[in-house]
Amino acid sequence: MIFTENTQRLKLTKLFTEFFDSEKAGGLILVFVTLISLLLANSAWQDGYIQFWHIDLGGHSLVHWINDGLMTIFFLLIGLELEREIYQGELTDLKSATLPILAATGGIIVPAGLFFLLNYGTTTQAGTGIPMATDIAFAIGILSLLGSRVPASLKVFLTALAIIDDLGAIIIIAVFYTATIAYTNLFIALGIFGLLLVLNRLKVHNLIPYIIGGIAMWYFMLNSGVHATITGVLLAFAIPFGNGGERSPSYILQHILHKPVAFVILPLFAIANTCIAIGDGWQNNLGHTNSLGIMLGLVIGKPLGIFLFSFIGVGLGLCTLPGDLKWKNIIGAGFLGGIGFTMSIFITLLAFKDADIVNESKIAILIASVVAGTIGFLWLKLTLKPSAMKI
Repeated sequence: MIFTENTQRLKLTKLFTEFFDSEKAGGLILVFVTLISLLLANSAWQDGYIQFWHIDLGGHSLVHWINDGLMTIFFLLIGLELEREIYQGELTDLKSATLPILAATGGIIVPAGLFFLLNYGTTTQAGTGIPMATDIAFAIGILSLLGSRVPASLKVFLTALAIIDDLGAIIIIAVFYTATIAYTNLFIALGIFGLLLVLNRLKVHNLIPYIIGGIAMWYFMLNSGVHATITGVLLAFAIPFGNGGERSPSYILQHILHKPVAFVILPLFAIANTCIAIGDGWQNNLGHTNSLGIMLGLVIGKPLGIFLFSFIGVGLGLCTLPGDLKWKNIIGAGFLGGIGFTMSIFITLLAFKDADIVNESKIAILIASVVAGTIGFLWLKLTLKPSAMKI
């Protein structure tokens, strides 16, 4: 992905375009399945629908297998895309990478700070990580509604921002949402990871050993106390990248995973985790510090942090703003970054065990995501030029 000095156009790689398109369509599907899930959870079929997701399968509920199993594949895809961005994309050059890195950092620190200030010393303090996250599928899905007026550099900025943001969420999950650790299982999982790295160094390009090793690593990580989805990111960096061409294992696996993740895994996660029974007086909970922290963090903290850290970085000469972007575009992208949805719900499930607090948090996340997404869409619709480059 490179800018030419004369046209200031960004050439997008085939795989990036494929990734963007799959996330775009996936985001629109997420909107649809979420609405269906909410309707069913508050209909005459409420009890049967909610109980369905808690059917026991091998000692765990169906929703648990989705959250700890299938979501590992989602994180594997995120890891593969992050690896590609580091080797061939926006994160290859430190100067280019600094802008989305700073933006993501601000988008993590400021909303977390707002939540923490409101909830410090309370039973909901553990939810500090909830407003840190950005839902890639939803954010890109909303951006795609603006069509050809969206500059390529804005697509890349938002995608890189969301990927780095999710990496930050993964680190936070590993560090702060691990209660007890079974060190034997953890060391076995890390040992398997080490063996996969050795295979990588030996230039073993057959994907089968990595998939088998990844499954084994996931099993031991699941039983270690560290959240099993971390396995996805580790496995992504163990799989050989090579020259990044269409025959490289990383490219092949990323290409295979795009559609299943966008059209099966994320919709299943959304359906299973938005079956929220909204009781009478639910709006009263919006005044609780937990709900306020989530909503303020996503709607105000996200765009403020993303813009502020980007502005300071450019002002200090640490990075530059792409020629076809304006600061008002960064503000719009910041609001889209406030669409927490999937990742925010994911962290909610790790932060809280009380079902009432979980439901309260989910409602706040849904409201904040809708508000942030709507503001971001309208802001960009008003500020982007209709003549922006077509992709």
